[in-house]
Amino acid sequence: MSEIEQNAQPLVEHLIELRRRLILMVAGILVCFLCLMPFAQKLYTFVAQPLMATLPKGTNMIAIDVITPFFVPVKVALMVAFLISLPNTLYQIWAFVAPALYKNEKRLITPLVVSSVLLFFIGMAFAYYLVFPVVFKFLAGVTPEGVSMATDINKYLSFVLGMFVAFGATFEVPIVVVLLNRMGVVSVEQLKQARPYVIVGAFVVAAVITPPDVISQFLLALPLIILYEVGLRFCGFIRPVEKNSEE
Repeated sequence: MSEIEQNAQPLVEHLIELRRRLILMVAGILVCFLCLMPFAQKLYTFVAQPLMATLPKGTNMIAIDVITPFFVPVKVALMVAFLISLPNTLYQIWAFVAPALYKNEKRLITPLVVSSVLLFFIGMAFAYYLVFPVVFKFLAGVTPEGVSMATDINKYLSFVLGMFVAFGATFEVPIVVVLLNRMGVVSVEQLKQARPYVIVGAFVVAAVITPPDVISQFLLALPLIILYEVGLRFCGFIRPVEKNSEE
């Protein structure tokens, strides 16, 4: 057997394994989605509750497009299905890359995955239960007299998804800080020296990805700064990996 054929065999095996893992990931999302479809309307009602609670009496959300009342709840069901199946998705990714990891990396991957998922969910819950009521109440208060605050349900969903991703990603800051320190990219002292830049950067990021009001920007920037400090504290308990170590 030629050297080219020997190299091609492992590549084909990896591609077959990758395809199998992708199928399992998609299947997990699809199963959850089919189970959630009968509850799609209720799921959207739950997602819309923060805005509905602040709308004036007699005011409702609207649907501009004809098919929007059907497809928007379907999108919500798909989003929830993705979140519910996230442990399965992350496991399939881990199972694919695990054979190429060292022992110390395998020990790190489980707490890393679990903490990442939990922090992302906490970020979404923070946005839903604390940020949305404050932001929508503020927007309702500054709505000009004679203007009906009637929002299209599709645009509302796009706004909510964007905020969920923004706050979910923000709450991953401790993981990023710990990983950078663990991999030896930056030291704890360098992270401490970067505090002023992190504070400025937090407000810049908040100004870009949140609505143009001070309240929502502050509610995103403040957790980002606090979580950066949390990551710094954890770095004190974790030793960086030596570059020549494979154990």
